[in-house]
Amino acid sequence: MAGLPTRFHQWWEGIPLVTSSVLIGCSTIYLVCLLAGYDSFVEICFLPSAIMSKFQVYRIFTSILFHSSLLHVMFNMLALVPLGSDLERIMGSIRMLHMIILLATSSALFHILIALAVAYNPFHHYANFMNECSIGFSGVLFSMIVIETSLSGVQSRSVFGLFEVPAKWYAWILLVVFQLLMSNVSLLGHLCGILSGFAYTFGLLNYLVPGALFFSSIESSSWLSVLVRRPKFIISTGVNPSGNIPTYSSQNTTTHGLLSGNIWSRLSSWMPQRDTTSQSTQDSRFPGQGRTLAGFRTDVIPARNSDSNLHASLLVNTSTDHPSDVSAINPGNRRQSSMTASVEATGIPTTQQDSVGFDEEVQKLVSMGFERTQVEVALAAADGDLEIAVEILMTQQA
Repeated sequence: MAGLPTRFHQWWEGIPLVTSSVLIGCSTIYLVCLLAGYDSFVEICFLPSAIMSKFQVYRIFTSILFHSSLLHVMFNMLALVPLGSDLERIMGSIRMLHMIILLATSSALFHILIALAVAYNPFHHYANFMNECSIGFSGVLFSMIVIETSLSGVQSRSVFGLFEVPAKWYAWILLVVFQLLMSNVSLLGHLCGILSGFAYTFGLLNYLVPGALFFSSIESSSWLSVLVRRPKFIISTGVNPSGNIPTYSSQNTTTHGLLSGNIWSRLSSWMPQRDTTSQSTQDSRFPGQGRTLAGFRTDVIPARNSDSNLHASLLVNTSTDHPSDVSAINPGNRRQSSMTASVEATGIPTTQQDSVGFDEEVQKLVSMGFERTQVEVALAAADGDLEIAVEILMTQQA
């Protein structure tokens, strides 16, 4: 059995780049503030009055990186690891970073608008919201909860393993529970995070979300090549080109999201685990398989029944909405690991071997009566797996 350092290393390597970067950033900032004795959070917190009067827009982003106590930062980061990792594996690292920035900005706008409406309403002036100083990453986490809940497609969620609530009320129940159980909690900050998550889920922010070609061009840029080559980096190839998180219908099952199920079981899932366990079990809430640039495919066997709906959705969206993006986002990422051994034995360059293997698979599916364009997209979405590609094509025709 692997020792604790090895298990921790495996667990850490399983956390994607952006999620782990936010974790390191927030934790480091808290430790530096603690060691330096810095507690003047009024200088960096989200303060609507300062943003409006002095145009200190930097507060929108500094406020989410700072935390007031060890419990504050620890709780937020422990919640971020499973939630952010699952979303990043679906969206890709660049798209995930864009979503965090977008959610933080839109949540701040909701916060300011509500604070202004309450402070200057004609019935009763209440200026406390304008002067409320809030910090912490929890507002963005509430947005992620809404997105993840919508993506899961489940009918109910469990809160702390104590009671079941309808999935559509899950974020609102958490808002009330936190407000009742904890002191000094920003009600408006969490509320605006929920509103921002719903705005993203319902497509109200789609005009601020670029297409897949934009993210692909960033990933292929030379100045980002060092990060892209890292194993923890998840590329956006194969995800929904429209930019927003797709939703789909699934079975009437109950899954364990943030703060759901047995709390001790959930906490244990955040502790270091063997890498084989975390990667060999495909979570049905998050269909799809993350991929890393210049990385080899793992031996994971996808859950085909749960994957087919989302892969079909990706295929339809790719082929109908952004036909020109398909070739732009998928070259050079066809298949690698399945032919690694043969490449070493024959000495044939990897790119040439990949191209030959991919063309052979395309010809096999074309000979079955499928259109070549749809076959190429299906193979890219299935990461070169012929069985999954056939399921995608059959689902599309059905």
